[in-house]
Amino acid sequence: MNTKLLYYDIIYSPKNQSMSAQSKSKKIIVTGGAGFVGSNFIAHIMDKYQEYEVINLDKLTYCGNLENLRGVENNPRYTFVEGDIADPKIVDAIAERGIDAIVNFAAETHVDRSIVDPNAFLHTNIHGTFTLLEAVKKYGIKKFVQISTDEVYGSIEKGSFRETDPLNPSSPYSAAKAGADLLIFSYFKTFNLPVSITRSSNNFGPFQYPEKLIPLFITNILENKKIPLYGDGMNVRDWVYVKDHCEAIDMVLHNGENGQIYNIGSNHEKSNLEITHTILKELGASTSDIQYVKDRPGHDRRYSLNCEKIKNELGWQSKYDFDKALTLTIQWYKDNKEWWGKIK
Repeated sequence: MNTKLLYYDIIYSPKNQSMSAQSKSKKIIVTGGAGFVGSNFIAHIMDKYQEYEVINLDKLTYCGNLENLRGVENNPRYTFVEGDIADPKIVDAIAERGIDAIVNFAAETHVDRSIVDPNAFLHTNIHGTFTLLEAVKKYGIKKFVQISTDEVYGSIEKGSFRETDPLNPSSPYSAAKAGADLLIFSYFKTFNLPVSITRSSNNFGPFQYPEKLIPLFITNILENKKIPLYGDGMNVRDWVYVKDHCEAIDMVLHNGENGQIYNIGSNHEKSNLEITHTILKELGASTSDIQYVKDRPGHDRRYSLNCEKIKNELGWQSKYDFDKALTLTIQWYKDNKEWWGKIK
């Protein structure tokens, strides 16, 4: 089976034709599946559910990388379609073939880039989500899971955000994600669509694009470069290993209640400076490799999530100890310089 389909292949193939020979399989569209968390999620689903067929719809922007999917690309239950989630012709051409669920990872996510060029974030994060919701409504798709972010809540000095707390985004990126979340709830209330939203803390692990803090710092040290640390380095984030996050999304996909939000975090709150020191120690580097740089505009001081809801209602618990997961991540980047070297 040819696992890469282009626009022409989809639009002009017979209507209602299955995208594979697996007629009894459950079909899931994973948007943004060539990205960091999306590719890890596809690997998780393909390994765990042998009856599932996954259609990966990805625009292949700078952070989309088909090499992330080498482990599944030849599986007959996997299909890749290159396309924009904001293009209704492509979305409809896939959805009309009988889709059971959509899991939407597709998003512009880098805060710094959103400050320089907000337009791309509004296009993908809001209009793209709208296009997918219209497809869910039009074709009676049974489940839509939106992968959102803890950044929609803004910064919190003490305590932790609950799912019912108001949204207070600080950047064009988080504002676009918050707007998508609100749009999704409007479709739930108006059209009774089967939607759920997940909001996770910072992810780390294999295949993360090296513009994010952990892979950037690891790869810079491996290249004998300085680590650019914003401000005083005391901005605090909770960190969740990507494999834990994928398991949580799996639970929401299969058991999450419609119209509900689920926070996902591991209670591993660390300052950026703490993360930096740990990476330096693991790689045998010195604190002289830290280069303090001017803080970015609107840089939230602390994120923190209360995750009791997903634990109590769905039984999810993070399995990975932070230090061990970070060691695994550092080793992965040490072993896969060919992957990240050409990206950087």
